[in-house]
Amino acid sequence: MKVKKKIWICATLLAVCYVVINVIEICSFSTKGQKCKADVAIILGASTYDGDVSPVYQERINHGITLYNEGYVEKLIVTGGITSGNNKSDAYAAKQYAILQGVPEADILTEDISTTTQANLENAKIIMDENGCRSAIIVSDPLHMKRSMLLAKDAGIDTYSSPTPTSKYISLKTQIPFLARETFFYVGYKWYRLIKSIFMGQ
Repeated sequence: MKVKKKIWICATLLAVCYVVINVIEICSFSTKGQKCKADVAIILGASTYDGDVSPVYQERINHGITLYNEGYVEKLIVTGGITSGNNKSDAYAAKQYAILQGVPEADILTEDISTTTQANLENAKIIMDENGCRSAIIVSDPLHMKRSMLLAKDAGIDTYSSPTPTSKYISLKTQIPFLARETFFYVGYKWYRLIKSIFMGQ
């Protein structure tokens, strides 16, 4: 019984250490900016309210617009499908917001059929290929960047990280749940990749 208890304690400690390591990875990468010339900026979606972008999404779009205005990218890809309670896609709302900020409509591409980060990026890659774009700057909240960059890599996108300089996730009350969620999905995706490579040879 004592041996089983020791094994259980060791396993628990290892699991805790593993989670902590991933939390550190997410937090340390959140401040890593790789701003440079690229073909497009992929602005990862957040909530909208029937045509109006949420404060979180607004921060992301504003940063993408800054990259565009400063000449780092030639086009923007805004992302997000139709979510519950909305009649219009998140990407549509983001596009209208960007147009109001002075970005020409012709320079805004929309990925408006998906509602997850992975699907956003996979579909954005299709849009990039259709428009002859080879490289992209990924724009999102700092704590979202580590997972987003891994997903973008797996989608076959030549990417650079550019987290928003400001975020609406300011207080511990908002940061901790967001970090917990990101850790859960980041760890889960890493295990998914590992299992996939073992059983499918990919």
